Amino acid sequence: MRVDVVTLFPELILQATSHSIVQRAQVAGSLELDCVNPRDFTHDRHRTVDDCPFGGGAGMVMKAEPLVAAIESATKGDPSVPVLLTAPDGEPFTQALAQELATLPRWVVVCGHYEGIDERVREGWITREVSLGDYVLTGGELAALVMLDATVRLLPGVLGNEESAQEESFEGGVLEYPHYTRPAVFRGRGIPEVLTSGHHANVAKWRRTQALVRTRARRPDLWEKLLPLGKADQKLLDAYNATEAQVRVEPCSARVDEPVSNPE
Repeated sequence: MRVDVVTLFPELILQATSHSIVQRAQVAGSLELDCVNPRDFTHDRHRTVDDCPFGGGAGMVMKAEPLVAAIESATKGDPSVPVLLTAPDGEPFTQALAQELATLPRWVVVCGHYEGIDERVREGWITREVSLGDYVLTGGELAALVMLDATVRLLPGVLGNEESAQEESFEGGVLEYPHYTRPAVFRGRGIPEVLTSGHHANVAKWRRTQALVRTRARRPDLWEKLLPLGKADQKLLDAYNATEAQVRVEPCSARVDEPVSNPE
């Protein structure tokens, strides 16, 4: 997969992608990454890429000319290459979108800056606008890096264990189950016995149950999308609910032969 990042700060992108999984993907040849700086397409000695907005107002706007030139350089003039823009008013970036991007041979991400970019660039050269959430960043580089990291780790062979990507949070619409490792007891805290039972089917049931329970408790929005549950999941959840209900029932602590005190 080839990804070109249109950014005013290529050193930020290149530094962050020279480590961990993204760096490993580049070494293995799974990812080809490059940066294109709009400042390289300016024609004044200050390399100006922004200007005051028409109509007045605070802030500056990224100019269309250098930005479009940078995009066309990144796509090599191929209109079929998807061009994504990081923007707070874009669609939410999700695991599903990361999976979609991981199937593409090539895409470009444009890092937004200032008050935004000239709207004509959005209309004529941007394929999709993506947001990390309902907040505003100083620039789109961090958002682009998040998108890149989430996507690259889905490429075949990058993680080394294909099951790792398949069992992560948001796969199948649920959060991931809890994880434990050695030692079995840490500062008095143990682990669920089922995980040391050696019974793989029971471990799988426990993990699925925990994923369902955690999603129901922490992400009601995801939970609503899962309903109605399939028969197997409903059976697991019913068993969990029954066990929890039994645990919550506290036996009466008073003995029947104890005298009742008289408040008077």
